[in-house]
Amino acid sequence: MTQHAQEASDNYKGVWDGRIGFGKKAALLVVDFMQGYTTPGSPLYAPGVVEAVARMPRLLAAAREARVPVIHTNILYQAPDQCDGGIWVKKAPVMRTMVPGNPYATFCEEVIPSDDELVITKQYASAFFGTSLASTLVAMGVDTLILTGCSTSGCIRATAVDGLQHGFRVMVVRDCVGDRHPAPHEANLFDIDSKYGDVVSLDETLDHLRHD
Repeated sequence: MTQHAQEASDNYKGVWDGRIGFGKKAALLVVDFMQGYTTPGSPLYAPGVVEAVARMPRLLAAAREARVPVIHTNILYQAPDQCDGGIWVKKAPVMRTMVPGNPYATFCEEVIPSDDELVITKQYASAFFGTSLASTLVAMGVDTLILTGCSTSGCIRATAVDGLQHGFRVMVVRDCVGDRHPAPHEANLFDIDSKYGDVVSLDETLDHLRHD
């Protein structure tokens, strides 16, 4: 741990360091693991996402074996002007590549959804915003959201905040989220763990799935 990280941890101790733990029923949410983030040369390419995707097969296999619901999200806009992206695609025009038919908008091979797994298409950072995710989870009886995907500072943070605000226990799997640079990745994991959910390891999550 760096000196600054230690100072932050000490400053937050006893104030912003509560733990909520896993609840009674979990769902695994896989956010936006699309090839635009893992293809060298893509403007969205993020080495941290490549590493996170590589760790996903173990977690997906464990969730499927435990019969935990697995839900995937992707981002898709309508060509030619991506008007459904609103101000977001004006602020971040790099997202305009996420249109049907663009290879960057397809799922990474390691996380291709099974035929019986739900795919929710979104246009903004949070997987909850403008989608049926919250209603779907409630209908399933889910109280815990195991959160994976990218990017940590964008869609993962936004989904974690909204997950908490919708009443779910948010468990972010540190090993299975990624970003384009380690600084925002670590800063946002710190914030999520302090205020919006629990940041847990892949091993902790696998142990929960195997013994729950």
